[in-house]
Amino acid sequence: MSKVIISVAVTGAIHTPSMSDYLPITPQEIAEQSIAAAEAGAAIIHLHARDPNDGRPTPDPKVFMQFLPVIKQSTDAVINITTGGGLGMSVDERLAAPLQAKPEMCSLNMGSMNFNISGSAARIKNFKHEWERPYLEGTTDFIFRNTFKDIEQIVERLGKGHGTRFEFECYDVGHLYNLAHMLDRKVVEPPLFTQTIFGILGGVGAEPRNLLFMKETADRLFGKDYVWSVLAAGRNQMPFTTMAGMLGGNVRVGLEDSLWLGRGVQAKSNAEQVAKIRRILEELSLEIATPAEARQILALKGGDKVGF
Repeated sequence: MSKVIISVAVTGAIHTPSMSDYLPITPQEIAEQSIAAAEAGAAIIHLHARDPNDGRPTPDPKVFMQFLPVIKQSTDAVINITTGGGLGMSVDERLAAPLQAKPEMCSLNMGSMNFNISGSAARIKNFKHEWERPYLEGTTDFIFRNTFKDIEQIVERLGKGHGTRFEFECYDVGHLYNLAHMLDRKVVEPPLFTQTIFGILGGVGAEPRNLLFMKETADRLFGKDYVWSVLAAGRNQMPFTTMAGMLGGNVRVGLEDSLWLGRGVQAKSNAEQVAKIRRILEELSLEIATPAEARQILALKGGDKVGF
């Protein structure tokens, strides 16, 4: 069994500032939490950007460039930039920062889907910013677009253009088949870092049998050509990542995916979540991969070949 790669998704575009006072918003907060998470054991840092004034997700490369160099100068962790962006962003907007930064890795969503996070709005009594409620409630009529053409365009422009490799985000079984289609056509090349995602309304549910089925399907489709990882939303984060570790997989935690550390306890930082899953995995006699080991496992180009 190879060493476990821990990824951390630091801020994302799902949660809004009113949901947690600990969600990093400003470039300084994103940098500080990223560095602390790396020190806690994360080998990969997955990053979105937010408008520092109101916490709204932003694709602006200028905002990304306020924290990317700081993180790189302070840690050896692999920096992984979103191509999913935030709700309603065009593909060109989603690619603006990655094309400038030329990172070692980017996320790449493997299919269009309904992406409903409207239920979060009902649990918030007082919103800090006017944009938050319509942003959340509007997802009852939102399709997260990732067509085959979009996927090929992102691979062509980022992967073949800049040597960036991908975290292939699969929210349902059909997304695994989409990835297999791309592999068969040689649009993508192994090793495929395949992130199976559970518990988003519109994707596969967070049930243990679904995790097993997703793994069995990926094993059948990709064999030795893929590296398996798991994330789960909300309260399912720790149980599902623990299960993944026990089954020989890699894991992703972070405040993008869950605001919680345990039952009724909000995480005060991304580093808290990284430290918790690291402790669980090490108590199961599993070893944690360093950034250098993650680069070797995933065949990354190296931190010296990025654009920041």
